[in-house]
Amino acid sequence: MRRFKSKQFWAKFGLTFLLLGGLLLLAGVETSLAQSGASGGAGNTIPNVNISVDGSDGEDFSLAIQTLIILTILSFGPAIITMMTSFTRLVVVFFFLRMGLGTQQSPPNQVLLGLAMFITIFIMAPTIDQINNEAIQPYLEEEITQSQALTRASTPMKEFMVKQTREKDLLLFMDMGDIQSVGNVQELPLYVVIPSFVISELRIAFQIGFMIYLPFMVIDLVVASVLLSMGIMFLPPVLVSLPFKILVFVLTDGWYLLVESLVKSFA
Repeated sequence: MRRFKSKQFWAKFGLTFLLLGGLLLLAGVETSLAQSGASGGAGNTIPNVNISVDGSDGEDFSLAIQTLIILTILSFGPAIITMMTSFTRLVVVFFFLRMGLGTQQSPPNQVLLGLAMFITIFIMAPTIDQINNEAIQPYLEEEITQSQALTRASTPMKEFMVKQTREKDLLLFMDMGDIQSVGNVQELPLYVVIPSFVISELRIAFQIGFMIYLPFMVIDLVVASVLLSMGIMFLPPVLVSLPFKILVFVLTDGWYLLVESLVKSFA
């Protein structure tokens, strides 16, 4: 069984999403510069602007820009975790499960969100390790620049998202973004990959939710039919079917099967 050193892993996890947050900001700036350069005419080109702390030419950003990036990351943190990882699929499926069981607020939202978060960390661990080895550690050892670290950090995340994305969804945003073709995953911009990944995740989550909801609905129909045949009209069928649904879910070891299936779905 794989074991993690807690302090090192959480440090890598935090640094990974710091780099990704900076990447999102830089990708937006780069896109706006490209669009403004394109509107200036076919003969105009966008110069490479390198800003350094001491004012000389370099590849690192000034202190003010670094501060802006960090503040932007703090605001983009929840969006990065929910939109670029397995979190969306997990939390949607868990809420479908709770609705199918009909247990109202049990398990509570905090428990479901926490469970989804830690399973997300488990699923994303190989990607985080790859980003740490290829981008974070070389950058901390000053072997590569900030822009190179951001580029290297984006590649594993793009590969993870594209692997889980339907080709139909990816082509949709490529067509709307006037992107004809790309040679590899690295050439795909994040503003195309992320929405394609999210709608694919929602589609899969709703499919899994339907498969979970269906047996619980059958139990509700059976209980309602039995009560109707017995002439018991004053007793809500949901009240009677609830213990049966919980019993079936527990006897089948539902949490084990559900979590195992969700984790393996990202393999």
